[in-house]
Amino acid sequence: MTWFWIGLGVGVLLTIPLAAVAANRAAQRVRRLSERARSAERLAGLGALTGGLAHEIKNPLSTVGLNIQLIEEDLEELAQAIPADAPAHDQLGRVQRRFESLSRETQRLRTILEDFLRFAGRVKLDRTPTDLNALVGELADFFAPQAQAGNVNLRTQLSPQPPLARIDAGLMKQAVLNLLINATQAMTEARDAGKPHGGCDELIVRTERIGVLRGDEVRIHVTDTGPGIAADEIDRVLQPYFSTKRGGTGLGLPTARRIVEEHGGTLAVHSETGRGTDFTISIPLSKPDDGPSDAG
Repeated sequence: MTWFWIGLGVGVLLTIPLAAVAANRAAQRVRRLSERARSAERLAGLGALTGGLAHEIKNPLSTVGLNIQLIEEDLEELAQAIPADAPAHDQLGRVQRRFESLSRETQRLRTILEDFLRFAGRVKLDRTPTDLNALVGELADFFAPQAQAGNVNLRTQLSPQPPLARIDAGLMKQAVLNLLINATQAMTEARDAGKPHGGCDELIVRTERIGVLRGDEVRIHVTDTGPGIAADEIDRVLQPYFSTKRGGTGLGLPTARRIVEEHGGTLAVHSETGRGTDFTISIPLSKPDDGPSDAG
């Protein structure tokens, strides 16, 4: 009987730390969910307050762009009608260059507005069980010409076990595409500017399936051999309107992050200055009893 009580006491003592760990994990999960809910509320408020304003700006901006295009066509006709050695020809050329600059800036503003509307707009998921190997393969085929244009070698490393997840395939493709564009731009700009980088201009998209003991999730890695991200910037790259690229809007990576988080996942970044960067999308693994779709 004595050994029974001793054994019971030892069991209770061993159970208390395990229960404490479980309670701590549950509390951390509740905090993360609460923070995500508050973030979603802030984004919803942002979309409601500014989405309409952005649309109001976009419509007249399109009209401005169209009129600039028409004026450029008229100026081109005038340039053909005026002799090349006439004094007015040089003046007309200066006017044409100014309108070309206006056209570029108008297009840049439209791009900023479109990126903003995608970021601040409501995200409505249409989930279906999706093989991430197939998704990555399709996206790599689509993006290959753009990578080749930047002299970047794009390749894939696909998990031997089919990594299945219930996702909105279209939105997830957009998130991964944003990461691919960001990586390609980082490598080409570093190479053109002579900055230290990985050297081989290689872009790898890798999928993996993590077992139950390590979290029961699937991951998509987008790894480049670019210049890397400075330590004082790595915590800011996923925040809206932070960009180190020429002409960047600073919304591509935050949009990718928002899409991933709407799926209940995370987007993490690991980088080494002068060698490259790895963005990792982690999302829950599909369960066998998951339904065929989940719009909402």
